[in-house]
Amino acid sequence: MILPKTQNEPPSILTNVGLSMFVNTVKLWELPLPVLEVDIDKLVWHFDMPVWEKDGTDDWNLTPWEVIKKESGTTTHQKRVGKADTSHPIIVTEYKSRMVILDGVHRLVKLYMGDKKRVKVKIIPKEYLSIREFQS
Repeated sequence: MILPKTQNEPPSILTNVGLSMFVNTVKLWELPLPVLEVDIDKLVWHFDMPVWEKDGTDDWNLTPWEVIKKESGTTTHQKRVGKADTSHPIIVTEYKSRMVILDGVHRLVKLYMGDKKRVKVKIIPKEYLSIREFQS
């Protein structure tokens, strides 16, 4: 998941679960790693996290659930979900025994809204994330 860089650091609700990594997703996509299918339920926990910003703000104040429910301030991310290309796998890594999205929350939301039960993922070994080439 690419978390938008703002003047503020991500809140602890995100960093405590490993959602504070800024990565070069293009480089990660190019890695010759297998694409696997996993149950969408392994990733839906991300929908509880304020990983985005509401329209007109620059804060960590919007959860995917709010976008799914089409609440106020979600128009920008509703459009991004609509345009998301679900042919690309969701890029994840493992942190504290669960999958953490590095890139692909909009794709995940679109797949969820389309009632998909399984999603394609590419699991990035955590060792790659400390290599400068893969950081943004």
